[in-house]
Amino acid sequence: MPRLFRFFVFLLITGLVFTTQTSAHETKDNGLRLIHPFATPTPPGAPNGAAYVDISTDDDPVSLVAASSPVSKVVEIHDMTMKDGVMRMRRLDSLEVAAGETLKMRPGGGEHLMLIGLEQPLKVGDRFPITLEFADRDSVTLEVWVQEADEGSQTADQHEH
Repeated sequence: MPRLFRFFVFLLITGLVFTTQTSAHETKDNGLRLIHPFATPTPPGAPNGAAYVDISTDDDPVSLVAASSPVSKVVEIHDMTMKDGVMRMRRLDSLEVAAGETLKMRPGGGEHLMLIGLEQPLKVGDRFPITLEFADRDSVTLEVWVQEADEGSQTADQHEH
């Protein structure tokens, strides 16, 4: 029995740690729900990187108009598409989220936050702040976790209810 008891305690503690880490990575502020902000690692010397966050809104639409972070000179809102095997990236002036909807940013296509002029490479395990500015709402500062693309996407999907 003692061995089984220790195993049970281990599972309980592991579950509590995972739950605490998971819960701590979601922000609810001013009618917004900002879910699992993450960035992908960059190779040494890469000038740019990308960050992602899911944005849910209450009964009112929201417009993300700007972002900033101390890890890069500039943060721009971007959209990436693939057409005929050619990647096209364009800067957006804003990003609209309809009332009651969730915008999911994911690596591999679509909207993201482009970190231009990185101060240093982004490494798995790093964390850094990013401030999102919204039209008609207060700015919100989040902690971004640097994770492999598949890990960050899966964790963000686990947060969505």
